[in-house]
Amino acid sequence: MAPHTTTGHAAGGAGGAPRVHGGGVLATGLVLFAAAMLIVGGIMDVFRGIMGIAEDDVFVATQNYVFQFNLSAWGWIHLVLGAIAIAVGLGLFQAALWARIAGVVIAALMMIAAFASIPYYPVWSIVLIAIYGFVIWALCVAEPEPGSGRA
Repeated sequence: MAPHTTTGHAAGGAGGAPRVHGGGVLATGLVLFAAAMLIVGGIMDVFRGIMGIAEDDVFVATQNYVFQFNLSAWGWIHLVLGAIAIAVGLGLFQAALWARIAGVVIAALMMIAAFASIPYYPVWSIVLIAIYGFVIWALCVAEPEPGSGRA
């Protein structure tokens, strides 16, 4: 019969110990937090992308901006990054090593995109930068799960 153990945060580490149910490892602690925030941020970026593609009036029109793109181009950038973030966040729920690495990379790219689009949607861009910063922090400080193949 497959192992069925559950250990919590008190078992050790900043990321908590993994939960094993039926042979699969599930994320806990900071990795679970990062997964949830990456999915939420990704969903918000998908909506932001749709608004940009539709050239919605919710965006601020800014003249002479260094990183100036067509609003539709910003929309597509946010839509694609948001969709990737959702997929990576779902991978983080399974405590996959590839998802932790990809999570840091996609959160950094989304942070850069949010910074570059500050003039179009200033307050929300700053909120997203903070969210992605927390995601990167959580994925970097969480201890590796036993059996993940990392030393």
